[in-house]
Amino acid sequence: MKPMAQSQRSVRQSVSLPSAVARRVQALAKRRHTSANRVLVDLIESGLDAKEREKVAFFELADRLTHSSDLAEQKLLKEELARMTFGEP
Repeated sequence: MKPMAQSQRSVRQSVSLPSAVARRVQALAKRRHTSANRVLVDLIESGLDAKEREKVAFFELADRLTHSSDLAEQKLLKEELARMTFGEP
């Protein structure tokens, strides 16, 4: 996870959290000895990074599918791409 650069300008956003999520964020902040705001920023950054990794993995699988001549491998790759797109069957 990349720490926010000091020179980056912060933008204030307002977010309403379900109370159960807010309690979890507060508990995590307390355990980490930091602010709830810092926890939210860290969670959002890690979520964005995870989405980017998921996108890269998807395109790598699609590329493998495009170049594969093995029918069994093609079937497995199609199933994995479908899981990534639509979730578990």
